[in-house]
Amino acid sequence: MKLLLAEDEKDLSDTLVKVLKIHGYDVDTAYDGEEALEMLRDHPDYDALILDVMMPKKDGFQVLETLRSEGSEIPVLILTARAETDDKVRGLEAGADDYLTKPFQLKELLARIRSLLRRNEKKIVTNQIGNTKLVKNTYELVAESSVRLTAKEFGMMEYLIRHQGTLVSTEKLMDALWNEDSEAEINVVWAFISDLRKKLSKVGSNCTIQAVRGVGYQLVVHG
Repeated sequence: MKLLLAEDEKDLSDTLVKVLKIHGYDVDTAYDGEEALEMLRDHPDYDALILDVMMPKKDGFQVLETLRSEGSEIPVLILTARAETDDKVRGLEAGADDYLTKPFQLKELLARIRSLLRRNEKKIVTNQIGNTKLVKNTYELVAESSVRLTAKEFGMMEYLIRHQGTLVSTEKLMDALWNEDSEAEINVVWAFISDLRKKLSKVGSNCTIQAVRGVGYQLVVHG
């Protein structure tokens, strides 16, 4: 499971990352609200967000409100020293799934994360463009028929859907779907684009992936 931890206290962030990794989670970190939003937009494969409230640039409430206004359904656990009832109500009404106040026991944090992820597994989360749906729980691409995608194909298709109407560069796709130390090259991205085009055609999608030489790729709906 891949988590994003948005916490501006470096020592606390480092401690939480170590604990979460020991328990089998893949964890990325952000240290301000704007960075957290950028990472979530560029990497749509996070399974949950652990979100501090008091952060620079954008606070946790602003991050959460922006995410939900953009249609993100990522599970969110607010982690904050602000224990007032009004703050809890604001967080939950903004779309948080759970709320844990500092100081806290690590075992309670871990239990809440497990509960959050279990609840999310029961949801069938979909993205849609034209007549085509992308079903997260089953990794299916669905239009007139359906086909199962690989994890990388799914991530690439989801990224293109989330950025529909925008030309996405090869570099952006590589940054979003491959780690910085990956040996992936541009021709690998092209290979995945080619496979996705074939699968879109196979399921009867009215969407195509158009390429603009030297610029990038874009999902286009026909009809």
